[in-house]
Amino acid sequence: MFWLWTVYGFRDSMVAMITPGQTLENPVTGERFTFTATAATTGGELLAFDFALRPGGAVPIPHVHPIQTERFEVVSGRMRFRVGLRTVFAGPGDVVFVEPGVAHSFANAGDEEARLRVEVRPALAMEEMFAEVVAMAQAGRMTHRGLPRSPLDLAVLARRYDQEAHAPFMSVGVQRALLAPLVAFARSPRRAVLASALVAAAGLGVIA
Repeated sequence: MFWLWTVYGFRDSMVAMITPGQTLENPVTGERFTFTATAATTGGELLAFDFALRPGGAVPIPHVHPIQTERFEVVSGRMRFRVGLRTVFAGPGDVVFVEPGVAHSFANAGDEEARLRVEVRPALAMEEMFAEVVAMAQAGRMTHRGLPRSPLDLAVLARRYDQEAHAPFMSVGVQRALLAPLVAFARSPRRAVLASALVAAAGLGVIA
């Protein structure tokens, strides 16, 4: 039943409304968010936050925002962005824009913490997505790469926030179709209990 609580109760119990001045830190990826403007304070038009990334830290995987535009302004440190087919190194004062539909990723390319100012337009539910991912990481539910340990958790998370981010090289519709069986499996209580037992058995080495 713990697995079932993770999928359905975790979000409600761990993710609350983000307020300006609040800081979230992901212990796995090294990302730290201090929010300066939220969906609630801007009528949904803007999400803004100060972003810090430790040396060696990186976003887990390349991704696409189908609707939103991102603006990254480097305050200190050195960052490496992959934007489409381009690799961009950015230092203090540099600004990098990512348009909707463009696959991108980023990492700290220096030996010190990198700090940025980030703006996302429109806000959508991105702050809730950050909060849920950070809460899962703090609870030990993420791999060392910053992805959910359970493929069912990953499917539910990806489906919930596919307007905010999705995998590159496919549309939201294609991703939904590919994830549909896993999402349906996760939403079936009996199957979820079975999945929990299988995961536990695998962890004990019963299943090779």
